[in-house]
Amino acid sequence: MNETWWKEAAVYEIYPVSFMDTNGDGKGDLRGIISKLDYLKDLGIDVIWICPIYESPGKDNGYDISDYYAINPEFGTMEDFDDLLQEAHARGMKIMMDLVLNHTSDQHPWFKESKSSTDNPKRSFYIWRKGVNGLYPNNWESYFSGSVWEMDPETDEYYMHLYSKHQPDLNWRNEEMVHELYQMIRWWLEKGVDGFRFDAIAHIVKAKGLPDADNPQHLPVVRAYQLFSNLEKVHFMLKKLNEEVLMDYDIMTVGETSGLGPEQALEYVGDQRHELNMVFQFEHMTLDSASNGTGKWESRAWTLLELKKVMSRWQTTLHNQGWNANYLGNHDQPRAVSRFGNDKQYRVQSAKMLATFMLTLEGTPYIYQGEEIGMTNAAFDQIGDYRDVETLNYYEQSHLQGKPIDQTMQAIQAKSRDNARTPMQWDDGPQAGFTTGEPWIKVNPNYTDVNVASAIKDPDSIYHYYKRMLSLRKTHKALIYGEYKLLLPLDPDLYVYTRTLEQDTILVILNFFDDTPIMEWPKTLRGMSRDLLISNYDLPPDAEGDRIELRPYEARVYRLS
Repeated sequence: MNETWWKEAAVYEIYPVSFMDTNGDGKGDLRGIISKLDYLKDLGIDVIWICPIYESPGKDNGYDISDYYAINPEFGTMEDFDDLLQEAHARGMKIMMDLVLNHTSDQHPWFKESKSSTDNPKRSFYIWRKGVNGLYPNNWESYFSGSVWEMDPETDEYYMHLYSKHQPDLNWRNEEMVHELYQMIRWWLEKGVDGFRFDAIAHIVKAKGLPDADNPQHLPVVRAYQLFSNLEKVHFMLKKLNEEVLMDYDIMTVGETSGLGPEQALEYVGDQRHELNMVFQFEHMTLDSASNGTGKWESRAWTLLELKKVMSRWQTTLHNQGWNANYLGNHDQPRAVSRFGNDKQYRVQSAKMLATFMLTLEGTPYIYQGEEIGMTNAAFDQIGDYRDVETLNYYEQSHLQGKPIDQTMQAIQAKSRDNARTPMQWDDGPQAGFTTGEPWIKVNPNYTDVNVASAIKDPDSIYHYYKRMLSLRKTHKALIYGEYKLLLPLDPDLYVYTRTLEQDTILVILNFFDDTPIMEWPKTLRGMSRDLLISNYDLPPDAEGDRIELRPYEARVYRLS
């Protein structure tokens, strides 16, 4: 067993534009993060992952970088960042940057040069092609709908963008461009950052020749993930990045790699691969999406049996071979308690249950800002209240296809990325204490009830439960390195598993729904003494019997001996 600091750490993701504003412009800033470092330290956080803060036109909330070496003035200055780094380190916390290596902004100097002429030296920093018989160079569909190709009338060629047309893809076959990225990464590491989350890293290599994807329905554009996601040469590129730069520093790395299972993940994170420390998997993020190819916007009911199957595969496959990155929400996903819990009657209980789940699995836990107080989906009624480019594109496409507006809005209320991007709810004052100005996106109306100030005052709050869980994880190494074993695999309501390290066994019991199922104590565990470590309910007197009636969204963690 290879013990290391990033396996034992708890990570807190900050979406800076929505975290804390100190200058009244309605957008969060670096000084705002600095002002909340003591709050994060008190919570029990070890690593702060900050979404992109680089110079950017903001067409995709900072994931369109125009200068890798500069801080977006909306967030502050490089001096502010240096202060943040110093202040975090002084408190024993580390800073992980969010870095986009698949694409840049169309305002990046490289791209401006690249599009200036077909023979510019930086032309091949990006992916350019001529059209074919008046059509796009191929039939690939963008993640944000429409073609991945955008015509540049000045040079009469198309450039590729897997995401927005304002985010042209870099050409990783160009060694000069790759070398420039290496230099930039080393510059940040020399400054003292403690790791990177590599955005869309699975897409940096595209299929040779950029062939058309299969298109049985003869659509204008089709999903072609198999031609630009997780291709074999990605591993060559990551090994080289490790050898040339990353291995010289004691840092943590996590990759965003959609569309793979745990066996494929080991190709990225296997102990002997020397590529990444961990990857974010997306299998559990698609359980509530229709499986008919219509994408994330068409929802379906997920089942606990499906969730157990997915999570158990990742837990068992990576054990002693790689490492998991565990999460239920982030800046690209709906709020966890609205998606996997009950954000109405049982918001507090279900948020605590989900915290128990995430913090007792093998892998590094990632907490998204506001999860620790049980923030919920905003579910705005008007499309004008949304800001996310993906959401707005979906609304426009749905309108063109003649879908009913109420059906479209229902999908957006459930799945829009803006659900996670509303301002952090600090108190019950104006704009939830986030800003003295007008926020860039509306505050969730429930901030008067759901906010940090009231959570800190309430000893039974979700916030204090997170503190206890994070402390518990640090106290029991079995919750970090212990082997996961699923119990009651066919139970449709209860998720029960053990974490075992040498002679230390931890039992986790989770009721994922609002009913009251009876759990028969597993025969293999009878006769062992039970020490209740934590629960999200006060336990009744008969809690130690062999037949346990669980209450809605109940969570219990026992130490067995």
